[in-house]
Parts: sequence; C-alpha cells; structure tokens
Amino acid sequence: MLIGYARTSTLEQEAGLEAQTRDLTALGCTKLYQEQASSVGPRKALEAALEFAREGDTIVVTKLDRLARSVTHLGNIIAGLEAKSVALRIVNLGVDTATPTGKLMLNVLAGVAQFEREMMLERQREGIAKAKGEGAYKGRKPTARAKADQIKALAAEGLSMAAIAAKLGIGKGSVHRALSEPAKAA
Repeated sequence: MLIGYARTSTLEQEAGLEAQTRDLTALGCTKLYQEQASSVGPRKALEAALEFAREGDTIVVTKLDRLARSVTHLGNIIAGLEAKSVALRIVNLGVDTATPTGKLMLNVLAGVAQFEREMMLERQREGIAKAKGEGAYKGRKPTARAKADQIKALAAEGLSMAAIAAKLGIGKGSVHRALSEPAKAA
C-alpha cells in the first residue's frame, strides 16, 4: 500500500498542502495523512502514518523537507521504517528505499547533509574564535546573575519565585538558581 504524507508549516500554505495531496493521490497513494504543523512541533499525522504502515507498504512524500527536520530525525524515521520492512519514497529526489539504489542514494544524500552541517558548525566556531581574538565577541550578557541581589531582596520581601521572575523579566529557573547559590557555597 502507498501511504502519502503531506505537511505545510502554516495555515497560510493551504495551496501547498492541496498540491501535495493532489500529487500523492496521482501517484496512487490510497491512504493520505496531512497536517499543518511546524517541523519542530508535534506532528500527530506523521506519527499516525508511521504507526499505520505495515510490512510491504511505502510511505510517500513529495519532498524530503516535508518529512524530516534534520539528518538525525530522518535517520530515526528510516530506522523505524526498516524495522517494520516499510519503504520510503521521496518524489522530488527520485529516491525509493524499496530498491538497493534508492537506499544508497538516501544514505549518500543524508551523508552530504550531515557533512554540510558539520562544515557550517566548523565555520561558525572559527568565526567566533576570530571575533573573540579581535575582542568583538562578547557572548550574551548574563541577565539573571546580574540581578541576583534584586532577586534576593525581593525574596526577602516575601515574593514568590514566579512573582520575582515576572517583575524582573527572567525565568523562574533563574530565580531558583540565584536563591540556591548560597546553599551551594555553604
């Protein structure tokens, strides 16, 4: 069975969702899962599609970015599908893991993506090191630690951690850390 999965990030992308479902239907997908959700948030339709797939089925997506948010996420999806003997077809890349060539191509593409990510991180680290050397990189200024005295004074007045956090514009965790620092030193 061909199982289609379509996703757009926002409600404004209705035409994109319609185009994906149209293409998936034209490809012969008899079961369709679709959703409008950010790639980083929970994706119930994707989870349902992956759960529904059985041995011999194929999950079909029009583009890779509709399916996975990262190389690691893609790897997890593929591992889950392989464990169930379910194939993956990515239409715009011409990749179908039901074939040995498709599996190879997907691994090559994932490897290239991982390589590019590592190169980008390396360039970023080099840029930060250069900026630090030139005195141009200071990093983010600590906000909560700079307000430790204010936090302690407000706590002494009887304000709750939530009230202190709201009043100073910082997180409750930061308030908790500031208040527990003397306990660590003791």
